[in-house]
Amino acid sequence: VYKRQVVWRAEPEQSVAIAADQFDARRDLNAAEQGIHTDLLVALDEIHLYREEAQALPEPQFLAEEGFPPFIADASAANRGGHAWQLLQTDTHVAYFGRSAAEAVAGSFLLRLDGDNASVWLNRAAQAEAPNDLREQVLADTGWRQVASQFDAGVTRQHRH
Repeated sequence: VYKRQVVWRAEPEQSVAIAADQFDARRDLNAAEQGIHTDLLVALDEIHLYREEAQALPEPQFLAEEGFPPFIADASAANRGGHAWQLLQTDTHVAYFGRSAAEAVAGSFLLRLDGDNASVWLNRAAQAEAPNDLREQVLADTGWRQVASQFDAGVTRQHRH
């Protein structure tokens, strides 16, 4: 007869607090919005590569022609709110704005670029307008909320072998 010993070891939870004026990407976004959010983060890599090579930002039309969701107008895009995308540039920031054609399905999105960093913003107001000022405080004051990703024990588990 042998004895088996089980040792339980608790690992501290690593989580990022979500501010009251932010959306949690996992808990606060519906399935369509989660899909668009993920697509924007994937497309961001391509946007950065294009920017390095061409020394310019790709237009949404180019990203659509290259087949990058959420910029491409296909059945999936239609089911996620049928967003119309445009590139916005101000003196201080650059962003891709996607106006929703069906706010009941998904709100309007903003992918704001800050050098190598980027942030995703969501506005669920009907017929959200393209913002003229892309500074964080102005966006927050005009109904936009930043989408934050929280990784905690409920999302990712770390297994050490």
